[in-house]
Amino acid sequence: MRIIVAGGTGFLGAPLCASLASAGHEVIALSRRAPAINRHPGQVWTGTAGVSAAAWTGRDDLTGWGHLVDGAEAVINLAGESIAARRWSDEHKSLMRESRLSTTRAIGRAISAATRPPATLLNGSAVGYYGSRGDTRLVERSDPGDDFLARLTVEWEAEALRAGGATTRVAMLRTGVVLERDGGALAKMLLPFRLFAGGPIGTGGQFMSWIHRADWVALSTWLLSQAEGGPFNATAPEPVTNADFSRALGAVLHRPSWLPAPAFAMKTLLGEMADALLLGGQRVIPQRALELGFAFQFPTLDLALADIFG
Repeated sequence: MRIIVAGGTGFLGAPLCASLASAGHEVIALSRRAPAINRHPGQVWTGTAGVSAAAWTGRDDLTGWGHLVDGAEAVINLAGESIAARRWSDEHKSLMRESRLSTTRAIGRAISAATRPPATLLNGSAVGYYGSRGDTRLVERSDPGDDFLARLTVEWEAEALRAGGATTRVAMLRTGVVLERDGGALAKMLLPFRLFAGGPIGTGGQFMSWIHRADWVALSTWLLSQAEGGPFNATAPEPVTNADFSRALGAVLHRPSWLPAPAFAMKTLLGEMADALLLGGQRVIPQRALELGFAFQFPTLDLALADIFG
């Protein structure tokens, strides 16, 4: 089937596109970073077999890609400004919000204009939906939080439901910390550990809801074949505290993990972002995926890190 992936050349989108293409699907990545190698009119080759790319602005302009949604079986929306790229100024917070909402609105417009709309819209979301909740066990039906990320995620999911309309099933992926050594949060954690300066952040008691990238790709692919819509927690079944994560990472790297990063230093350096991403936490369980029979290849952190670091 033909699958359109917005944000298809990023840390999550690129391996997902490659996996879908290897399964025999026609995959078109929408990306602002598509390489300029002409393959088809209006499209360029991504360098991955079976995956082509259509250039777009990342905003609400449908020029050059909107027609591709007509006749596609699924659209996957992973686009949005990084939440961890820089300190959260008012300008950057506005960019994070608008990059998600405008992209989702544009996809909704393309779906509405299609004579053969896609059966499924799989839309990105985040465990930030729940806010910082201590050790409370959180599942998909749990209430949202009330900080900036929680409010943004609530808006994003509402926009996705509107984009789906009457004919397109909408599923939202509330993704946690995705683990792989070539990018994301884990790549940023490696340097201090390799310099023998790794350890927990703040008290270390905050929960981390994580998932191996291979399981995230598998879960996303599996959801395309399901009939259920609504939110799905894209996290492993066993979240851990930040202190336990640090100990496990130190062990697999054969490095100490006792040197903490003080909370006040994180707040001074990162401001509001420190509370939302590092010092707060969520204990998120993928209840709906488990109930529907999805099997995680890496349900525990030890298995995930052992696979990632060989």
